Amino acid sequence: MTDSIAKNTPVLAPDAASFYQGKSSQGLAPGLWTLVLSQVTTWIFARSLMNAAALGFFYGIAGTLAYAMYYFSFITGAHIVDSLRFKHGFDNMQTFMQSKFGLMGEHFYNAVISFRLVSEVFSNLLVFGFITTLFVGFNETYIILIIAVATLIYSSIGGLHTALKTDVVQALLTIIAIAVLSVAMFSHPLFSFSDIVSSSNSADNKGWILLVVAFIQIWSYPAHDPVMTDRGFLADRSTTKKSFYYAAPISIVCIVLFGLLGVFAQLNNAGGAEEVTQTLNTLFSPAVMMLFSFALIVSAISTLDSTYASAAKLVAVDMKLIKPTVNNGRLVMLGFLLVGLAFIATGSKDLFDAVAVSGTASLFLAPVVFFSIWSSWEVKSWAIVVSFASALIAGIVYMLENGGYIAIMTPLFGAEHKYVKLLILCIIASVIGSLAFVMARVKPAASGHTRTI
Repeated sequence: MTDSIAKNTPVLAPDAASFYQGKSSQGLAPGLWTLVLSQVTTWIFARSLMNAAALGFFYGIAGTLAYAMYYFSFITGAHIVDSLRFKHGFDNMQTFMQSKFGLMGEHFYNAVISFRLVSEVFSNLLVFGFITTLFVGFNETYIILIIAVATLIYSSIGGLHTALKTDVVQALLTIIAIAVLSVAMFSHPLFSFSDIVSSSNSADNKGWILLVVAFIQIWSYPAHDPVMTDRGFLADRSTTKKSFYYAAPISIVCIVLFGLLGVFAQLNNAGGAEEVTQTLNTLFSPAVMMLFSFALIVSAISTLDSTYASAAKLVAVDMKLIKPTVNNGRLVMLGFLLVGLAFIATGSKDLFDAVAVSGTASLFLAPVVFFSIWSSWEVKSWAIVVSFASALIAGIVYMLENGGYIAIMTPLFGAEHKYVKLLILCIIASVIGSLAFVMARVKPAASGHTRTI
């Protein structure tokens, strides 16, 4: 790979530029395919693979396509980053949010992406523990602690510089593993392409509802994911755009192929198993299932190191809460790991809920993207308060409804299934946020100047 990070770069990050910006010891930005593969492996993470397989298992091809829809975020993300950098002249979302909406807007944004990063640590460690316990037989708690400490150690050595270097290898390993798994599935005597295509034909299949939810969320989803957007500020304009555009189809294909494993499992679930891995165990040899585990383990590790790097950059560079030194960055990484472990200790096991809640909360950024980033509107600062409150309340209501703590969606809207409830909440939050921005728009003065109240 001719344009990967410069050769002879030291393992230890020599300075903050390497630790926070991923630059080589010669001060060079990462090349195109380093960025492409880094984007791919940090978004094809363990939680995503498990979600794709699980949604395929429960909702057929519709569930798989619904989760794949989230990967069009690479396309919307490319245009969000490009506008921020080259239309508005900002090098992160924080400074843009502060310039448009004051400190309040910046604080809202930081709160949402902090939750996003913690959920990445929590969910990927959870998947790692689940898989190793299922297929290897080790104690889940010990495995989670071991991988948590191991990833923290090597991530803290070089920060983003280390993450980018390892991402290339991890992406290639994950893609190869998924390719081999796909060959094993397609060559299986029970595999039927026509059955796969017709797996979501029932009228009450809620996978199609989730597809609409994903389509609504992809316009704001990348803006709240620093693991993705951080890589949009490392290279020149052409390289950055191409990295997003190339990562999109590669990721979509990988997610669809892995999701089809779930569809295939459900179609051949003779034993009535309630989990995708249980059925796959009966369909494939131990060697194939070890490869299944390998893909999840590699993707979990690749996402964890990038999440740690983004967390360090968030606190030290973007939020400026501490001095951006290498040692301070390492302390931030440790802090996010401890919070992630605390979430695991609560006993939560629903992986898609973390996606749904953070994706719904990110909807407060949809009007920011449409009206402020892409359309350059000036709006009164109260609009971001309304948008944030509506999205946050929607996310909390979904979480409480799904947890059985409240029951208001069925009496109010007749919604029974959780994805129907999620769709209604997403629409409500999006409409309220957009209307707030339209009502709060400040018309340019005759002289061409604008003002924000």
